[in-house]
Amino acid sequence: MAGTKAGGKLAAATNKEKYGSDFYAKIGAKGGKLGKTGGFFANRELARAAGAKGGRISRRTKKTDK
Repeated sequence: MAGTKAGGKLAAATNKEKYGSDFYAKIGAKGGKLGKTGGFFANRELARAAGAKGGRISRRTKKTDK
C-alpha cells in the first residue's frame, strides 16, 4: 500500500501511536524553527516587486467587451 491514500493514513496512525498524537505538530514546529532566512517577508521591497511582476504576467485570459 506504499504511496496510496490508505497507506498514508495507516502510516499517520502508526506515527501518532508510536510518538504521540502531536507528532506532526512537533515536526512542523522543528522545521519552522530551523529557518534562518525569513523568506520574502525579510525583504518587503523585493516581495512587492516580485508580486507586481507576477501580476503583470497573469495567465488569466483578458475579458473583452462584446
